[in-house]
Amino acid sequence: MVVRGRVIPGGAETGERKSPVTEAAGDNAAPGKRTDPVPWIALNSAAGVGKVLYKRLILRFGSPEKVFSARDGELAQVDGMGPRALHGIKDFRGWDEAKNEAEKARALGAGIIAFTDPLYPQNLKEIHDPPPYLYVLGELNAGDKISVAMVGSRNASRYGLSETKRIAKDLSARGITVVSGGARGIDTEAHRGALSGGGRTIAVLGCGIDIIYPRENGELFKKIAASGAVITEYPVGAPPDKANFPPRNRIISGISLGVIVMEAAKDSGSLITAAYSVEQNREVYALPGNVSADTSRGVNSLIKKGAKLIEGPGDVLEDLFPYMKGYLNELALDYGDAPEKPAVMPQLAPDEAAVYAHISLEPAHVDVIAEKSGFPVSRILSLLLDMELKGLVRQISGMNYIKEI
Repeated sequence: MVVRGRVIPGGAETGERKSPVTEAAGDNAAPGKRTDPVPWIALNSAAGVGKVLYKRLILRFGSPEKVFSARDGELAQVDGMGPRALHGIKDFRGWDEAKNEAEKARALGAGIIAFTDPLYPQNLKEIHDPPPYLYVLGELNAGDKISVAMVGSRNASRYGLSETKRIAKDLSARGITVVSGGARGIDTEAHRGALSGGGRTIAVLGCGIDIIYPRENGELFKKIAASGAVITEYPVGAPPDKANFPPRNRIISGISLGVIVMEAAKDSGSLITAAYSVEQNREVYALPGNVSADTSRGVNSLIKKGAKLIEGPGDVLEDLFPYMKGYLNELALDYGDAPEKPAVMPQLAPDEAAVYAHISLEPAHVDVIAEKSGFPVSRILSLLLDMELKGLVRQISGMNYIKEI
């Protein structure tokens, strides 16, 4: 059964609803009203007007208002305009519903960023079927043009999660916006890593802006909205239905210069995102995985088909650097020719170094570490505690340890 987090009534005096994400977003919660969203919502509701035709109409007339006021002959000249769409525009009667939708978004603290708005993601405008507008909690900005998407399995391995966090943190620290889908597993770790890097991250939802899905990511979405953006094309209240996620994936890849597939089974939805990337002329990167692991089969297959194999953030930065000039901050530009700057390793005592040499990204039990290093378990535990405090290792279930750096 799907558990969905919904907004709850606000104060008794106003009766307005507040999105759980908005509560922590502060002044960044709503980018502000830049265009009247009602005509945009109305045109999106007109029968026969799909996303491709919507884009053509806006490129031809400049705004929904001008589309609605256009003469039949003018509308008929737009490629893809059929009788159903023409009738849907000229006889549109859903203005009250459009106004109500705009008001619901406003009450949640969400901005509606239209295709012609300067804040609408520039990369997303270029795809064949961009959303006419986006619901936004947080803030979009021009720097998001330098974005990289990170996607992968919901049931990720410890290796996949650790590498995702490492790469996302590094990209974020260099001024690159990390985009993902807010789902469990790789998506969640990509957002967390980006936040820990001090940069921006964008979560693209497959449901309404008022829906927290998965429910356990409510606090994470608040943090994303406070320093980046949570966005969706779906109306307020739209549930996270399975059919919503493939279209959501085209936005993830469309916003980005490239997509990194961190882990994916053969039938993973992440491969849909990779397919959109190819269709949208975006770069596709893949982190190789264990050949015997189910969560690596999709990724390794992508590499066979021509995806660029990466071992770290430096491979991505080096490949995308020609696109970044003029956009990245000074720190990122310094890494242009050698993008991957190694993490600073705290100084280790001789005994610590001897133990650390036997710890990797794969879980290692304390007894195995003791056997390999030659120290008694009591000494191992003391050394591991010291290294955990230094941020070098992390204990997971069952007295197993993995590297953090």
